[in-house]
Amino acid sequence: MLLDRRGFLGLAFSQLAAPRQSNVIVILADDLGYGDLSCYGAKDVRTPNIDALARAGVCFTNFYSNCTVCSPTRAALLSGLYPDRAGVPGVIRTHAGNSWGYLSPHATLLPKPLRAVGYHTGIVGKWHLGLSSPNTPLERGFDTFHGFLGDMMDDYNHHRRHGVNYLRRNNEPIDPAGHATDLFTTWSVDYINERHRGGAPFFLYLAYNAPHTPIQPKPEWLERVKQREASITAKRAAIVALIEHMDEGVGKLVNALKRNGQLERTLLVFTSDNGGELNAGGTAGNLRGGKQDMYEGGIRVPAIAVWPGRIVPDTERRDVAISMDLYPTVCAAAGATPPPDIDGRPIRWESGVQPQDRDLFWVRREGGSRYEGRDYYAMRRGDWKLLQNSPFEPYQLFNLAGDPLETADLAKREPKRLREMAAALAVHVQRAGQVPWQPPR
Repeated sequence: MLLDRRGFLGLAFSQLAAPRQSNVIVILADDLGYGDLSCYGAKDVRTPNIDALARAGVCFTNFYSNCTVCSPTRAALLSGLYPDRAGVPGVIRTHAGNSWGYLSPHATLLPKPLRAVGYHTGIVGKWHLGLSSPNTPLERGFDTFHGFLGDMMDDYNHHRRHGVNYLRRNNEPIDPAGHATDLFTTWSVDYINERHRGGAPFFLYLAYNAPHTPIQPKPEWLERVKQREASITAKRAAIVALIEHMDEGVGKLVNALKRNGQLERTLLVFTSDNGGELNAGGTAGNLRGGKQDMYEGGIRVPAIAVWPGRIVPDTERRDVAISMDLYPTVCAAAGATPPPDIDGRPIRWESGVQPQDRDLFWVRREGGSRYEGRDYYAMRRGDWKLLQNSPFEPYQLFNLAGDPLETADLAKREPKRLREMAAALAVHVQRAGQVPWQPPR
């Protein structure tokens, strides 16, 4: 993962001076596991463009998503709040009877403070925080929207969910042809080019739906993986092809920034909304669990940041950060002021491990026979992690410093610590319980 400092821009770190206002791009993959990038150790995946970002900037090894599934993490990233404090403890879905969140009208989304200091703000790709007014992207602060309102596409090429078209250009329905990954890449490049002509600094939130199910890679990408990886299973080959196609899209976006002379004044962050879906062929490397799990494989995700002149290339960070931290981090980069009551903390880019002086909480609410509309939880305090992987099981307690794979439950050996952490979690649950998670009746 350690790289040549001159390869990405052709300039040494010391030659670059950061401007007062940088462009900001946040790229969010969908269900990309901790073990599904070559720069994070995957042997059967080739992601040269994302790897190049890792070489040009910082790679986090202890970065967390704010939840085990999609909507809550997206709400946290865009509000700077814990998901349940933003009104989204679970997945927002098409049908009210199976929807477990409603984006709070009191949450100030990230575009608002950025627009206050002169930024143009755009979202391309998957929104997943509401299908109708008042919780649509333009109503919640973005200047432009080119993407999909819903939770998932039933088909990457036909772009429907339950037979309904949720693709929009701002507020207008659109029905373009093409694979969703290609569309989102093209629209992002178009946005970058438009902002190059417009002149003002911009914030682009690019939310791919890859590699979320259905696992539908383009045939040529799938064939390429099969030819290269002789022993790969059909399931794994399909998701690898979908990831590699997305990686090409990241490369096209970076190349557009280079052509426009924008890259050297852009903070670019790449991460995922939760862990990989194991049943679909995703992996979490050697971590335990995957998507939906409160084990590390469900919430620890890849995270890479590049900011020429501010972030030293070829660095690795072991300190803990989480999706909601991107809100104040982006505000700091833009010279914007975040709301005073957010939960995220700005990431400090200086080298060295930052102290873990805060508790972190994870909550997910879900229906179906596995969850029955109840919550399940995790909490991290220093190296200690409390978790419940189902609403119907007792807490487990792990020490991640000595047991990063979560193999030895210490709940019975550390009852006092368990009680103290459970009490702190209860305080968080009470605080978040003040925020409604269903639309007003």
